[in-house]
Amino acid sequence: MSGEPWFLVDQLPTAGTFLLDGPEGRHAATVRRLRPGESVVLTDGGGGRADGTVIAADRSELTLEVGTTTRVPGPALRITLVQALPKGERSDLAVDLATEAGVDVLVPWQAERCVARWSADKAVRGVDKWRTVAREAAKQSRRPWLPRVADLATTTDVVELIGHSDGALILHEAGAAPITKATLPTHGNLVLVVGPEGGIAPAELSALVSAGGQVVRLGAEVLRTSTAGAVALGALGVLTKRWS
Repeated sequence: MSGEPWFLVDQLPTAGTFLLDGPEGRHAATVRRLRPGESVVLTDGGGGRADGTVIAADRSELTLEVGTTTRVPGPALRITLVQALPKGERSDLAVDLATEAGVDVLVPWQAERCVARWSADKAVRGVDKWRTVAREAAKQSRRPWLPRVADLATTTDVVELIGHSDGALILHEAGAAPITKATLPTHGNLVLVVGPEGGIAPAELSALVSAGGQVVRLGAEVLRTSTAGAVALGALGVLTKRWS
């Protein structure tokens, strides 16, 4: 990927002059301080991208000369990360790292042993925050595909999600098999489950396995819930064709 800054737009423009305004325009003009002659990339978050050059800069917007639009195909194997709610700032960190590592869908999970509890309005605010973090991380890591952040899920929801997937991995420190020995699909949807700091409760683990989940471990080390997802995504990038 090129080193130009990326900006998200609702719809990619056709070739020609384009005004980048609104929050993205203000960020480009006042934070990035882009000036005429500099290059940018526009993306719609759905695989589309267009290269542009700044031809005029105002205090809150940029005028661009946009070239041809291209489409980047999505991966044959999409990964959904079911992330048990981390506490405090680690919640944002988990989303940021997973987005940078290429996750396709993020599902916040209210697991039994989560210290963080989302209910009612807090769930709405939490999901909105995750979507904002994912959006910014996608731009920072120059991703043409913006990961989707789903609504808060219960264990019953996760069980159903696994049942409709093409494969599922459950990260667990007591897993007998390493992730390198997991049976992985080559296409479709793979669900990756990361439990809370206190671990996945026995009844939850039993339900997830009964739905078709494979219990695996990443290695000898025990990782925090906020970093385990990103590390696993990196491993899966190598073990599948996602990084080829």
